[in-house]
Amino acid sequence: MSISTVTHLNFHGQALAALEFYHSVFGGQITVTTYGDFGMPAELPGAAHVVFGQVVADSGFRVMAYDVPGEERPVAAGTTRRENGTTLTEEPFFVSVRGETAEEVGALWERLADGATVVEPYGPSPWAPAFGMLTDRFGVTWILDVAAEGA
Repeated sequence: MSISTVTHLNFHGQALAALEFYHSVFGGQITVTTYGDFGMPAELPGAAHVVFGQVVADSGFRVMAYDVPGEERPVAAGTTRRENGTTLTEEPFFVSVRGETAEEVGALWERLADGATVVEPYGPSPWAPAFGMLTDRFGVTWILDVAAEGA
């Protein structure tokens, strides 16, 4: 299965829940830490990442999640802001997953679909043996497909 190598996602108070969910979807190893783990108060002025961590799947795919200050809510649509010289994107780009078979990608679709909003149902399409798009429970949009032969 081919997935973007590293996906960085920003959340408002939901990074831990998101990491646990993505770990249940992709498997592999999960690492979670906070600024408190380094002896620094979470409310430290300018501390953008209160919770941060990653899920590293056996395929090599890595999801890195960060909490950014703000109300607990899904990522806001289409906004970016600067903080401490870093651009934080609050709506992640589409995450694209391409598999070898419809069955392989379909199994991933089923795991991501828990609590998701289906944008385009998963199944055969005119341009691919299988294609689907959903926005998961954390507001991240996933495109899952199987390449057409010769693509």
